[in-house]
Amino acid sequence: MKLDILAFGAHPDDVELGCAGTILKEISLGKTVGIIDLTRGELGTRGSAEIRDQEANAAAKILGVSVRENLEMRDGFFVNDEKHQLEIIKMIRKYQPEIVLCNAIDDRHIDHAKGSKLVSDACFLSGLMKIETTLEGEKQTAWRPKLVYHYIQWKNIEPDFVVDITGFTDKKIESILAYGSQFYDANSNEPESPITSKNFLESLNYRSRDLGRLTGVDHAEGFTVERYLAVNSLGDLM
Repeated sequence: MKLDILAFGAHPDDVELGCAGTILKEISLGKTVGIIDLTRGELGTRGSAEIRDQEANAAAKILGVSVRENLEMRDGFFVNDEKHQLEIIKMIRKYQPEIVLCNAIDDRHIDHAKGSKLVSDACFLSGLMKIETTLEGEKQTAWRPKLVYHYIQWKNIEPDFVVDITGFTDKKIESILAYGSQFYDANSNEPESPITSKNFLESLNYRSRDLGRLTGVDHAEGFTVERYLAVNSLGDLM
C-alpha cells in the first residue's frame, strides 16, 4: 500500500496532539495517510500499554487513516542506532510516502526529540540502495520521502509554516479524547502529570487559535522544516 503521507509518533497520541488537524484535512482532500507509533507508551503515568493500544485504534478510526502500526520500541529507552533505523526504514519502504511527519525537534519529553532525529535519519538512509532490507520475506526497494516535516508539541517552537485546519479542530479533539486514560478527567483517581491538567487540554485550542490569528484563519497547526520551502512563484504563497 503506497501512502501519500506517513506520520510517526514516539508514543500513541503524539500524532493526534501534533498534527491531527492536518491529517484530517489531507484525508478530506483525497490523500492517503498512515500512522506509525514507535512505542506503546508503556511508561506513561496513567493507563497501560494494552489500554493505549485500544485507544490508538479508536483514534485511528476517528481520523480515518488507512493504516496504523506500532513498532513496539522501548518507551523511554529507544535510541537512534542502526537497529532502530532499520525498523523505520522498513516502514518507509513498505508505504513509500511522499511526505513524512514526525515529532518535534525539541521538547519536554526526551523521546520526542529522539524520535524526531531517528525518523529523520531513517528517511535519508531509506533512499540508499546499498542498505538492504526485507519485509515478510520480500526484498524491499530503496525509497526516500520527498519532504520531512516536524510538528510542534509541548514547547512553543516557532513554526516555519502553518496549515489552516479550520473546520477540523472538533474532530482533532475527538481523536485526542479517544485516549481517555491520558488526559483531563475530573473523576480520575490516578496520579497527575503535565498532560492531565484541564489547562493542557485547553491549550490545544488556544495554540491553534493563536497560530490561526497570526495567519488570518480560525485555526492552524505549525511545522518546522529541514530544508528551505520552495515555490514556483510568489502567487503560490497566497
